[in-house]
Amino acid sequence: MSIVRRLSSTSATFDAELGALLRFDTDDDSAVDRAAAAILLDVRRRGDEALVEYTRRFDRVDVKAAADLEVPRAELDAARDALPAEQRAALEAAAERVRRFHDHQRAESWSIADADGTRLGQRVTPLDRVGLYVPGGLAAYPSSVLMNAIPAKVAGVCEVVMVTPTPDGIRNAMVLGAAAIAGVDRVFAIGGAQAIGALAYGTDTVPAVDKIVGPGNAYVAAAKRRVFGTVGIDMIAGPSEILVVADGSARAEWVAMDLFSQAEHDEVAQAILLCPEAAYIDAVAAAIATLLPTLPRVDIVTASMRDRCALIEVRDLEEACDIVNRIAPEHLELSVADPDALLPRIRHAGAIFMGIHSSEALGDYCAGPNHVLPTARTARFSSPLGVYDFQKRSSVIAVSRAGSRTLGAIAVTLARGEGLDAHARSAAFRFDG
Repeated sequence: MSIVRRLSSTSATFDAELGALLRFDTDDDSAVDRAAAAILLDVRRRGDEALVEYTRRFDRVDVKAAADLEVPRAELDAARDALPAEQRAALEAAAERVRRFHDHQRAESWSIADADGTRLGQRVTPLDRVGLYVPGGLAAYPSSVLMNAIPAKVAGVCEVVMVTPTPDGIRNAMVLGAAAIAGVDRVFAIGGAQAIGALAYGTDTVPAVDKIVGPGNAYVAAAKRRVFGTVGIDMIAGPSEILVVADGSARAEWVAMDLFSQAEHDEVAQAILLCPEAAYIDAVAAAIATLLPTLPRVDIVTASMRDRCALIEVRDLEEACDIVNRIAPEHLELSVADPDALLPRIRHAGAIFMGIHSSEALGDYCAGPNHVLPTARTARFSSPLGVYDFQKRSSVIAVSRAGSRTLGAIAVTLARGEGLDAHARSAAFRFDG
């Protein structure tokens, strides 16, 4: 018997069943939030001294001074150079593809002119300094270094500062090598809420940044929520998600493994299949049962597939698209013979993988588009991380003498309507200037 639930869109209870499947408690754990708040306050007050203490306590590193937390540039370059040739080549190839894709996202300044000589425009400038959080220890992801640092560099960010925990003093060579390849400027061996506090508030050793990006554990997420406003943040990411729309044209084993590819992240990751063919759903369920025991992370995948996943029979592919838009998944695979026919119907998805050969795993590593994507239905209103997240826009207004009269008359009328006399007089003073 399959551990994955089966649903049908024709069932009278389908809406309730789907709603229950999608429901996930995203409220902060109060204990985690209190702990993160206390750490942030401590880092804000004591700076480097607090960083040293927390690194000793949580990462079990007997660091003597905060200056010892910085990873020297020579160590980054040495880590890159010492990587096995295949790993280094893969990182460099992925980095080039990510850079080439994001080059197309760079916004440029522009201006327009009125007939009277008034000029209006928008000036686009990069952020000065960005902080990048990269998980360490068992959850070390060099691909996240590339996906977060390269768009910032393409945007023109002056300085990218990376923080990453090093439990027991073990520094992940691929993460450090990826930092060198991506052009990260400074790296500090710190993690947790204390690293977020250091980036947000600055210490004598760690410079304050303008925006913090990158994934982390519950304490990191809680800390990012709390420092938002002092700095910008990318997003508060929920569990990983994949939704596959299939018509039976791909091998069932492919789809089963695609579902596993997100389920293996953690027990609350979500994988869903939408398909109008009952026999094909049976084949995928059988493939799941056969392949699941072969996975190294079988316990995690089993929990995810049992509690958060579903194989859903739909009336047709058009209805599947409607359900996609309701779910607004992080990753969407259109595993069908003609994905271009379905694409116009898709309104809400973080990344869309077109056709049976476009596995989501390629997007995680090397396709080129960013793998930092909106989760938990936030694809309804937000987008993948990109160059635009590291640029800001300033309006430029250069009013001519003639324009000050034309626009001034409008402003006077509106300002007086709002009861703001100084506004009106400020505009009116220039009528005869």
